[in-house]
Amino acid sequence: MSEHTPRPGSVALITGGAGGFGRALATRLRDADVRVVLADLDSERNRSVAAELGVGFAVLDVTDHAANQRVVADVEAEHGRLDAAFLNAGIASSAGTDALDVADYLRVIAVDLHGVVFGTDAARPALRRAGGGSIVVTASLAGLSPMPTDQAYSIAKGGAVAFVRSIGPVLHAEGTTISAICPGFADTAIIDPWREHFEAAEFPVLSADEVAAAMQAAWAGADPGAAYVVQPGVGAIPYRFKGVPAAKTADGGSAAVPAHLRGPL
Repeated sequence: MSEHTPRPGSVALITGGAGGFGRALATRLRDADVRVVLADLDSERNRSVAAELGVGFAVLDVTDHAANQRVVADVEAEHGRLDAAFLNAGIASSAGTDALDVADYLRVIAVDLHGVVFGTDAARPALRRAGGGSIVVTASLAGLSPMPTDQAYSIAKGGAVAFVRSIGPVLHAEGTTISAICPGFADTAIIDPWREHFEAAEFPVLSADEVAAAMQAAWAGADPGAAYVVQPGVGAIPYRFKGVPAAKTADGGSAAVPAHLRGPL
């Protein structure tokens, strides 16, 4: 996946836009003459980030299905179109590592997984009206290699990757490409509880801008349903999923999945 420059005048929505990745991406897109709208929880800090960057701001709780649809409708009403949706909002677990806290699990799933599904559902018709576009999901390396220290986060990010792979062919048939970015540990607030351990071990972490560069490149250069690993010193590379063994027919041959179950591709 190579880095592409979005078409000037395009319109992009970034959920979780006031955080580290969102802010870095908004800066990149603004500098490429893209009209950017940051969507995040209503706070003076979040509004000030958008004002400082000179981009739009929309109040959004990604766990609210109807709110996602209202924000997309407002973006279309103001800008006339939507070309890309970056579903970037995410949180980590705040529970301890020795047990799964169900209340905390539900909180993480609501943001990191349901927020992706709700955001896709809201953006899909708008992107179709614009003649096609792109959805880029901020997943995580934890969605490919689960973290024993954060079960809820791993489940949510793994689900987000599975969702992208599942709906990828469907959206591609409509002219929209959905992909997932799976960064390793990055220099954002999410690693604050362990930051001193990374520093002590001299473990390299990604900058927010490195992740934002991969997100920007995915807008125009991703394959439908693909997941890209982003690691320090490596860049963004496609993750190759291992196929599962095929069912066997009575004569010992490989059985093909019925065509209507394979999707549009």
